[in-house]
Amino acid sequence: MGNAFLPVIYVGAGGFIGAVLRYLASLATAGWSVAIPYGTLISNALGCFFIGILAAVAADTEVLSPNARLFLATGICGGFTTMSSFVYELAQYVRSDQQFMAAAYLGITLAASILMFYAGTAVIAVARA
Repeated sequence: MGNAFLPVIYVGAGGFIGAVLRYLASLATAGWSVAIPYGTLISNALGCFFIGILAAVAADTEVLSPNARLFLATGICGGFTTMSSFVYELAQYVRSDQQFMAAAYLGITLAASILMFYAGTAVIAVARA
């Protein structure tokens, strides 16, 4: 196992931690409401908060190595919620003064996600018929 595989280990270890934290958030909030999925809401909000901290620290300092960023941002935050990665990428467009790309990415991501959700349900409906 060479050094080229090491980033995969960092992402995988962080992803494991993030996924477990997401599950624990869902368990902790399970009795709060049946109408609002608070576990998901909290995971998305906290994931975005923490990836914002990481992005600011990484942009202004050399404190975080590339492997630390992979572990923390891609791994933990990505395993906790993909919303954090989405917002980070969106913010990169805004920071680069690419508002059109930010708006396009936002719109395409939401539209594609909704479309693919319903496409997935349609595939199962057809398979069951």
